[in-house]
Amino acid sequence: IQDLLAALSGSAWFCVLDLKSEYWQVALRPEDREKTVFSIYQKGLWQFKVMPFGLCNAPATFQRLMERVIPANLALTYLDDLIIHGPDFETVLGKLERVLECLKKANLQINLKKCTFFKQETRYLGHIISANGVQTDPTKTQAVAEWPTPKTKKELHSFLGFCSYYRRFVKDFAERAKPLTRLTEAHTQFCWDAECEKSFDDLKKSMMSAKLLAFPVLTEPFILDCDASAHGVGAVLSQVHGGEE
Repeated sequence: IQDLLAALSGSAWFCVLDLKSEYWQVALRPEDREKTVFSIYQKGLWQFKVMPFGLCNAPATFQRLMERVIPANLALTYLDDLIIHGPDFETVLGKLERVLECLKKANLQINLKKCTFFKQETRYLGHIISANGVQTDPTKTQAVAEWPTPKTKKELHSFLGFCSYYRRFVKDFAERAKPLTRLTEAHTQFCWDAECEKSFDDLKKSMMSAKLLAFPVLTEPFILDCDASAHGVGAVLSQVHGGEE
């Protein structure tokens, strides 16, 4: 996902397309349909004619399909989410026309209710995208503000997993989360103390005030800042924009 977002550098206009019931648009070969057999009470055995949701290889199969159908120079694809981008309106309009032609040729349908067209700021894969860069989507991170204190390791894993998706937006994430990640270790007893509560609250506040990350300008120099402590290591790749790092 980070590679996809980085590829949006230099773009100012965006269209996001969502495919309708994506897996159901992929037909199964007749000889493979029996592998999806399921039973319904008093109605016998049934099998899918299309790829059902829940198959372990369904995401990889669909991603391969999208990469064959949509050329990388027209749109970026992540399963059923496509983003068409460009530096100006005309470029994106031309790409959109060609993408729709590719989808039509492959008999793939989009869900218009979930699509956005010709935006200069849009939501994509849990992020807000604009010409200025990438930031967290407030509609997603709002869940952190309402997250209850974990009572078990499983609940803590769930919280840390969510936060880790946006970890690059939080300075010193590993250091801040250390008291919590220590609790998830296999032979560590789950004992929630004041230090854990402080770390939990700190992470929640940091997630809600996450910074915007600017797109890299490949023609400008990069600055690499590194740091380490007894609890973690970290590095930041930055550039100078408008006289400010």
